[in-house]
Amino acid sequence: MARETLKILASLDIVDVVQGRRVVVRPRAEWDYLSPLLIEWLPAETVDELLQELHQMRALLEPELAAMAAASITDETLERLKDEIDRMAALEADPDAYLEVDHEFHMEICRAADNRILDRIMYSARWLGTASRRLTNEAPAGLRRATAQHTEIYEALVARDPEAARAAMRKHLSNNYSTLLAEKEQRSKRAAKRR
Repeated sequence: MARETLKILASLDIVDVVQGRRVVVRPRAEWDYLSPLLIEWLPAETVDELLQELHQMRALLEPELAAMAAASITDETLERLKDEIDRMAALEADPDAYLEVDHEFHMEICRAADNRILDRIMYSARWLGTASRRLTNEAPAGLRRATAQHTEIYEALVARDPEAARAAMRKHLSNNYSTLLAEKEQRSKRAAKRR
């Protein structure tokens, strides 16, 4: 059991294990924060910090990805995005199913931007994106608002308007971040009441 745990920690770059020597904890800056296994090893406060850092990364990348996609998007991709918007509308009462479609919508835009490096960065951060979406999906009427915001992004892409796509994505991410902070505050209040 201990050997398996050490293997996992080593795979996450948390520790260095050298046969015949002791285990050394690596600096936190070197840990693999994009690994989905890491969330199980981190305290909730650290996960909250990572979700805020994820938002910073998304705010830097996704508006530009949307603008890039708007400039070169195909009719086939637009059809897939429309199908995902329709599925979102149908799944507003099912947050778990909704988050899968939500993730695919964003990845479809990323693929339409046609940049393999950015695609892999977004894909690698998917587990953090899922954790973030689980929180924002809990907000009252959050999924209905999300569907409306995704529709605005979609419409900008249909118009093949990079500036409108950039602005719609920026607005969507800003609203998500506000929701994420509000949900964090609610969790803190509930935790304080339990003490």
